[in-house]
Amino acid sequence: MSQKQDNLIVALDIGSAWTRVLAADLNENALRYRGHGMVESAGLRKGLISDLAPAAKAIKAATERAERVARVNISECVVGVGGPNIRGLNTNGGFELGNRKREITREDVRTAVERARAVERPPDREILHLLPRQFILDEQAGIFDPVGMVGLRLEVDLHIATCSGSALQSTVTCANRAGLEVSEGVLESIAAAEATLSADERELGVCLLDIGAHSSDLVVFFEGAVAHTASIQIGGAHFTNDLAIGLQIPVLQAEELKRQYGHAVVTAVPVEAAIEINSQAGSTATLPLRTIAEILEPRARELIHFVKESLRQGGVIEALGAGCVLTGGGAMLPGMLDVTESQLRVPARTGMPVRLSHMPGELVHPSFSTVVGMLLYAHRTRATRAAESNSLRSKLRAIFAASY
Repeated sequence: MSQKQDNLIVALDIGSAWTRVLAADLNENALRYRGHGMVESAGLRKGLISDLAPAAKAIKAATERAERVARVNISECVVGVGGPNIRGLNTNGGFELGNRKREITREDVRTAVERARAVERPPDREILHLLPRQFILDEQAGIFDPVGMVGLRLEVDLHIATCSGSALQSTVTCANRAGLEVSEGVLESIAAAEATLSADERELGVCLLDIGAHSSDLVVFFEGAVAHTASIQIGGAHFTNDLAIGLQIPVLQAEELKRQYGHAVVTAVPVEAAIEINSQAGSTATLPLRTIAEILEPRARELIHFVKESLRQGGVIEALGAGCVLTGGGAMLPGMLDVTESQLRVPARTGMPVRLSHMPGELVHPSFSTVVGMLLYAHRTRATRAAESNSLRSKLRAIFAASY
């Protein structure tokens, strides 16, 4: 096994059901798959880490599997953050540039963002992302990058994505115990969007709904920027538990039935369709497939109802020109697109992650959207920082040369 490589990027996705580690390296400025590991999650309850030791053990096991495939030592990662502790808010801030018009610098942009982020928030809230929606220069709105423009006053409309500081620290601690240093935290819904949404969808307005095991995270893009983020406390495990209770069967059996025969629309299932299942008494019984759908459909409608309420509260219910994209493992339940379209009155599609070079075909699945998106996000942010650093060095060289 080779030593750590400088161009290696590793993503860690600690889901309620599965813990995934995905490694890629940069090959001619493009990401190339190197390896991945996946194990059942442990030490989590309702989407949050409740026991550090088993959670760290699962991370280490997934990492070791990825190392064997990638044939490289993994010591650093980007980690996904999501679940019930996610909160988002929109704010505005700015400042006067002076008495005379002057050119906007990158430092001016940072100052405007710092003014906008200076809002009260609970002491335990940790800022994950500062996401400019638009810049406003002398009352001219809709500016994406004001650097180099000339004006008197600069403002920014900012979306701030936050999470629980204690929950984030638990995630970092688990990764550290597994031998990994966390270089960056990424909101999972934004990562999933990175892997599944097109530029046109972001511009027209789209809701990305990432349906996990215990929660569903959503992010709305409008005019190319993040306009709303939230988390709904319903996920695939709730569908499974409904089946287990309704049919009085074990959870594992309920999960298998959901995967093989589940549907979120009762009328889409033929009336005569039925299967034989084992009852708890040890005998077999005939189960109409519509019975399964009759249990799953109310939960699907409840999930999308809460999504609709979140969109309304965020003021973005009318901003979905490109519709809604469902991803995550829960998006694979047949009928979810139909329920989404009927409830939100917009077109819906399933979001598949883009395929990295050399990546196995089985990873092109909605359940891998988040971890693939984390790699893409990390690559993009690193490239942006490198470009800014190179630009600064060029300016310093020019200043130095002009001095002699």
